[in-house]
Amino acid sequence: MLDRNSDPIVAIATAPGRGAVGIVRISGRDLAPLVPALCGRNLRPREAHYLPFLDGSGGAVDHGLAIHFPAPNSFTGEDVLELQAHGGPVVLQLLVARCLEAAAQRDPITAQARLPGLRVAQPGEFSQRAFLNGKMDLAQAEAIADLIDASTEAAARSASRSLSGEFSREIHGLRDALIHLRMLAEATLDFPEEEIDFLQKADASGQLVKLRSTLETVQRRARQGALLREGIKVVIAGQPNAGKSSLLNALAGAELAIVSSVAGTTRDVVAQTIQIHGVPVHVVDTAGLRESSDEIEQIGIARAWGQIEGADAILFLHDLTRSDASDYAAGDSAIAQMLAAKLPESVPVLHIWNKVDAVPAGRLAAPREGISLSAKNGQGLESLRDRLLELAGWQSVPEGVYLARARHVDALHKVEDHLALAAEHLALQDQRLDLLAEELRLAQMALNEITGEFGADDLLGVIFSRFCIGK
Repeated sequence: MLDRNSDPIVAIATAPGRGAVGIVRISGRDLAPLVPALCGRNLRPREAHYLPFLDGSGGAVDHGLAIHFPAPNSFTGEDVLELQAHGGPVVLQLLVARCLEAAAQRDPITAQARLPGLRVAQPGEFSQRAFLNGKMDLAQAEAIADLIDASTEAAARSASRSLSGEFSREIHGLRDALIHLRMLAEATLDFPEEEIDFLQKADASGQLVKLRSTLETVQRRARQGALLREGIKVVIAGQPNAGKSSLLNALAGAELAIVSSVAGTTRDVVAQTIQIHGVPVHVVDTAGLRESSDEIEQIGIARAWGQIEGADAILFLHDLTRSDASDYAAGDSAIAQMLAAKLPESVPVLHIWNKVDAVPAGRLAAPREGISLSAKNGQGLESLRDRLLELAGWQSVPEGVYLARARHVDALHKVEDHLALAAEHLALQDQRLDLLAEELRLAQMALNEITGEFGADDLLGVIFSRFCIGK
């Protein structure tokens, strides 16, 4: 079976739907025979040419710009031809069909198909080609999708930094330091007859301390980047008529949920994503939690608990105007007990005391745990927003953040664990050198999960090219 990664590919490279301009992109090892069939002539490399895109009979499918990027100076590292036409879906589909038709036709000079095997590209296949051909690493390839999907300005800027290679350079720096430590460990193991303590002479312990410190900085920025990408899910919970829907509307700045004095108005889940200092926060309004005989309300309450169990943080909303009533306090106590039973300890519960505007100043109780606010007039909302970011672990350093994914954070955590064990083994010197070397190897493998590069053979090359040991 032929390797599909060697097939020439074609696809519409712009978003679906109508637009002023649409792009059809072709990538393959040698597009030279196809260019005249589509454009009527050969093209100068990396120059835009305005011309007709020809159909099978020599007529024009459309007029637009054609640009030929010869390998390896292209996005994919292969020959790339881009046809920039008018952005109607039908026009672009006709161009793709014409590309496939022209590729299958025989060249009048060679009598061979102009571009054998041309097929429609799979999702993400152009970026995959770029990765396979060394034009970018995995982290950069993922940053392309993250930049497209960015929901906030901060997320877009961070994704752009990742795409430019800033995150990858940090990972490469960690990798190079790890490689050097591995060389020292392997040299000490493989050449015991040499009366040289390579680890001690090179201050391996000091290098490892510095490496772990650098890793901590990278981890902190990666966690912030993951937060920018993923955001946090916050569920508003509480008894009926506590003001949950009003709070959602206040945070969103729009009338998303129906607000009524009738208990049990909210029976289904209402969700909205808001931005707080560039961080996406997915806020979920739920049905009021209480005992109910209403079948529909019971379904809403069950869905509310489902949302609560999947939350990153809970806003437990209390009604200040009823907080002193014994039946209301009993209801809040029952909810608190269920939250404690259903939620892991890692999920914070923030107590929100609503309707502070409806309580006379003289009747306000002593300061309570949590935040007092008014969803009606906005009092205390800014404090709530700041507290949400604090719960999420956000630190206001967006310019130093690169957009990372959860898998990147997990991989860095693996590196941290392996380096901690490596430090323990290094402290025992000769007794555990083999274990030290193994933990360093595993740490590097975890880093490789992020960028997708550097194998065992590469390590051998580094050892014998940089570390001169011999007689």
